[in-house]
Amino acid sequence: MKLFLVVLGVTAALAAPPLQYEPIVTDYHGQIGMPEAARIKAYEEAMDFDGSRIVGGSQASLGQFPFFGGLLINMRGGGQSVCGSTLISSNRVLTAAHCWRTRQFQGQSLTVVLASMRLFSGGTRITSNRVQMHGSYNMDTLINDIAVITIQNVGFNNNIRSINLASGSNQFAGSTATAVGFGRTASSGGITTNQVLRHVNLPVMTNQDCARVYGTRTVIASTICTAGSNRNICSGDSGGSLVLNNVLIGVTSFGAAAGCERGLPSGFARVSSFNSWIRSQM
Repeated sequence: MKLFLVVLGVTAALAAPPLQYEPIVTDYHGQIGMPEAARIKAYEEAMDFDGSRIVGGSQASLGQFPFFGGLLINMRGGGQSVCGSTLISSNRVLTAAHCWRTRQFQGQSLTVVLASMRLFSGGTRITSNRVQMHGSYNMDTLINDIAVITIQNVGFNNNIRSINLASGSNQFAGSTATAVGFGRTASSGGITTNQVLRHVNLPVMTNQDCARVYGTRTVIASTICTAGSNRNICSGDSGGSLVLNNVLIGVTSFGAAAGCERGLPSGFARVSSFNSWIRSQM
């Protein structure tokens, strides 16, 4: 009887369907970044500034997030894409590695936009092509999705200032962090909302709960996730800042391919896991 039960259990396990995890977008520039850049540019050219961006968030004011930088990426072969970034010193900026390279696209040069509520006009604009991606960045699973950009020295003022990097073993689960970006306020729709910098407060969740949604190939120890609800990051927020108590704890990496209004978690590169690597690039 015992042998029969063991065999039956193995047979049942073999017959069980594999776990189905939510897919993430890996062709960021083709599906999101380049269309977003065109959409934002058209908005700014139309001077239609009467709405909002990050889902459920609030419009930022100039100087509220002096560490944040918009990112315009010129792609090899033509085209322009959009991401976010974070100023971590007078000449170093942190972003997601996929903002520079994916399986489908490779950046050629980029412009960091500081002290501006808009992407295509105003502020301090610095061009660079010096990007160091993490050596273990995986373009298929978006693990180790982090990169350091070297820029010319920028002077600090009330609207431009670097931010401290998280370190140590704090997992931050249960805390409420703030995400900053120029991304959409909805997964779909045309030019209907204002293209200005926005922010949203999001609860940090455990990696275990996040992995139940995306799987352990995407959610690893160096990932940090926020729970989704009627507030979330959205398309175009990649590379941006996740901040807690004026400390950078995450770099925006991925969301569900199904869209940002499904109430699903969002994933970030955990800055404390990469603290030593980041500092080695400074």
